[in-house]
Parts: sequence; structure tokens; C-alpha cells
Amino acid sequence: MPSPNPAELHPHDPAWPITAAGELARISAALDGLGPAEFDHIGSTSVPGLRAKPFIDLQVRIDPLPDEAALAARLEPLGYRMALGSRPDSPGVTRDIPRGGEPVADEVWQKRLLTSADVPAILHIRRMDSPWGRYTVWFRDWLRANPEARARYEAVKLQLSAENAGKPDYDDYTRAKSAFFDEVQGAFTAWAAR
Repeated sequence: MPSPNPAELHPHDPAWPITAAGELARISAALDGLGPAEFDHIGSTSVPGLRAKPFIDLQVRIDPLPDEAALAARLEPLGYRMALGSRPDSPGVTRDIPRGGEPVADEVWQKRLLTSADVPAILHIRRMDSPWGRYTVWFRDWLRANPEARARYEAVKLQLSAENAGKPDYDDYTRAKSAFFDEVQGAFTAWAAR
């Protein structure tokens, strides 16, 4: 039976990083030859001790950004399909939302989003120069290194999860987390620069 809360958070599962590593290895092999790429386990499942929705966020930063047909040909055999989003305006499906003083050129914010039919995974494919691609890694590493920030983020996520119980999707939960991201971006950016 489906959960009455699509943004329900689960205790950290030590199997998440193991599953992520296995999936990233399969994805790396499938995308071999498309261009230079980096492969990351991102999101809350990549931070030990942090509660998360039980969907493993994976990221590929690649140059150039492959078109949907090329990705489908290589990733559909692994069980990945292009994501459509829950709503027409679902955040982060075809492009990331520009942030701060970053360039507003549309190209750097474009992305591809896929989901797995076999593994509870979400695959974000971004350009190598994507600001969001860089931020996701910095934010992950900052949370890993800062227990107080991790606890604050978890408290925000728990509150938002409770507020979004009974909704048909977690788009509002995702949008609401942006306020925390906005609040701490200066801190994790400065931390990453050190």
C-alpha cells in the first residue's frame, strides 16, 4: 500500500551508498564514450545519519549534455526512463532553477532527469559546468562535515515532510527545501572554497 506521505523520510540506510556505487558503475559503463564525465552520489541518501526519502539521488556531470535519444539508447537497458515530473511545473526535471550570481545562460541550467524501474533511484544528468552540479557536491560534503548543519537540515525536512503528508506528490516539499538551501548557500560555498 502506498504511503500517505510521498515525502516520508526514513532513517539512513547503510546500504544506500553501496547501491549508489553499484548503480554509478553501471551508468558509467553505459555512458562510456559520450564525453568526459564525473559520477556522484548526491542528496540526503549520500549523507550518513541523515533521514531521507528512500530514493537514491545519482548525478552525472558530462560534457556535452547528451540528448534524450542518446541517453535512452544507453540507459533504458539498465531500467532508467526519462522522467516527466508529477506536474507540468515540477522543479528540476528539464532544467535547474538559476541561483545567486551564477550565469543565467539557459544552457548551464539544462538537465536530463531519469528514474529507475528496478532500483529506487533518481538520475540527474547535468553539464560539466552546471552550477547545480557543483552545488550538490559541495552541499553533500558540507553536511557530512558539519553535524550541526546536518541536524538543522533534518529538522527542516521532518517539518516539511509532516506538512506535505496526504499530498499526491512531493513537489511542494522539494520547493520548500529551497528556503534552507538559500539560507545556507553562502556557508557551504565558503566552506568549499577553503
